[in-house]
Amino acid sequence: MSFLWAILAGLVIGVLAKLVVPGRQPIPLWLTILLGIVGGLIGNALAGVFGVRDTGGIDWIRHIFQIGAAAVLIALVSPLWSRGRA
Repeated sequence: MSFLWAILAGLVIGVLAKLVVPGRQPIPLWLTILLGIVGGLIGNALAGVFGVRDTGGIDWIRHIFQIGAAAVLIALVSPLWSRGRA
């Protein structure tokens, strides 16, 4: 069941990260989900380093770290993907 949650979280994080990155990102949905999952893991690690991983209520700062990390990954991978497909 945690595998399905990781895919769902990766989808949400990846789509939100694509909205943050300016311009068009011509990457497929599966790559968006994969980068969202990796960004979520990196964001969790960063939140742990800064001591904001588990707080009372909604962990907004952790989610910002997750989306930010996924946005950086999408910004880095998107030009490589489009260059490789041309």
